[in-house]
Amino acid sequence: MKALTLIALLALASPIVPALASECPALLQHELPKLRSKETIDLCQQFQGKALVVVNTASHCGFTPQFKGLEALYQRYKGQGLEVLGVPSDDFFQESDDEAETAEVCYVNYGVTFAMTQTQPVRGSDATPLFRQLAEQAGVAPRWNFYKYVVDRHGQVVAYFPSKVKPDDPRLLAAVEQALQR
Repeated sequence: MKALTLIALLALASPIVPALASECPALLQHELPKLRSKETIDLCQQFQGKALVVVNTASHCGFTPQFKGLEALYQRYKGQGLEVLGVPSDDFFQESDDEAETAEVCYVNYGVTFAMTQTQPVRGSDATPLFRQLAEQAGVAPRWNFYKYVVDRHGQVVAYFPSKVKPDDPRLLAAVEQALQR
């Protein structure tokens, strides 16, 4: 009897697994290497069902102090389901070739606790698939470091902001709140 019950439960559960996998938005169906780690970030596993701010970063840019504001944004909204993903890029020639230096800037100098990837291309034909899809949805690829894309819980870009828009800008905060409500 117990064996039959177990078999029945397994039979009922097996259709659920593919259904859950298909619920992950196309935007998140990627993995990126984690900064200063041999691990990868499975975007579906870590961000599915959450609002997300994706930002291309650089360690030697005039906008680098925005890490502090991004961390504050993350701390303010993470309890409501917001995640932040920082993607260092040397597309504008302002990221270190030394991953340890990039990590030091993020983790030591600015106290970043949100997810950070290893350096990735974010524009053009070499762009990582995540950034190609962000650019396609938003209609614009990053034009400089610290472009911010706000993504709702369903993997849809609801807004994007250029480098000069700081993480505490009321327009960005409104977009984050909108993404959290969707």
